[in-house]
Amino acid sequence: MEQEVQVTIHSSQPDNNLEGEPQETRIPEQINTISDTLTDAFARFRESESYNQLLKSAEKAREYIRKYPGQSMLYSLGAGALFGLFMKRKR
Repeated sequence: MEQEVQVTIHSSQPDNNLEGEPQETRIPEQINTISDTLTDAFARFRESESYNQLLKSAEKAREYIRKYPGQSMLYSLGAGALFGLFMKRKR
């Protein structure tokens, strides 16, 4: 047997929104401008030769790791250890 139970959710702030009216959300104009600028810059980067070179380098790295997993792990371990030594705080 199913029963319907009404649930009322209370918030700490009064809701000035009338039922059925969509709540308007506004993005400040500066944020919208920044978003458009970043979108355009990323689109130009994706069309550039640098992006293609980056993809080729990433694929070469994946192939190397698949071919030599042990050496890749040791290189990563060594690089992490050196980075940790350089970033270690002096006490």
